[in-house]
Amino acid sequence: MFIAPILAEAGGGILESARQTGEAFGVNWPLFISNAISFLLVCALLARFAYRPILNVLEQRRQQIAESLENAEKIKQQLADAEAKHAEILERANGEAQKMIHEARASADALAQVRQQQAVAEAEGMIAQARQATVLEHDRMLADLRREVARLVVDTTSKVTGKVLTAEDQRRLSEEAAREIAA
Repeated sequence: MFIAPILAEAGGGILESARQTGEAFGVNWPLFISNAISFLLVCALLARFAYRPILNVLEQRRQQIAESLENAEKIKQQLADAEAKHAEILERANGEAQKMIHEARASADALAQVRQQQAVAEAEGMIAQARQATVLEHDRMLADLRREVARLVVDTTSKVTGKVLTAEDQRRLSEEAAREIAA
């Protein structure tokens, strides 16, 4: 239909040639035009009822994919934040552990010094007790020695003089012997 006027203007010979070629191949123009209209009608229906819903589904799918990618980025960021917090917590815990170890060592050193001072004090106490015991033993031995010397002086004096000494004489001689020993 549209081609015929254009071909008529171009020349009648061309139109006749096209019609003959179409007839040679068995082209039926009314059938061809009705098929073309049916094809265009099917295309319009497919575009309206099939192509648009498919495009809508594809658009929804594209949006879901975009949202999924955004969520994936958010999750990556959250994971990075969580890892940073984890590293910070570990660093803080390590710092606190080092501090606790340092405090424990300082406490142990202080305790060792206190124990050492206590041991020194106990040793000094033992030495003082030993000295006191030695002094007491020395005094006891001196007292024993004085008694023994006084007894010997009394015995010797009584044998040399040949007389029996009275209790008063024995006491006086014992005191004199003790004074001489003490000096």
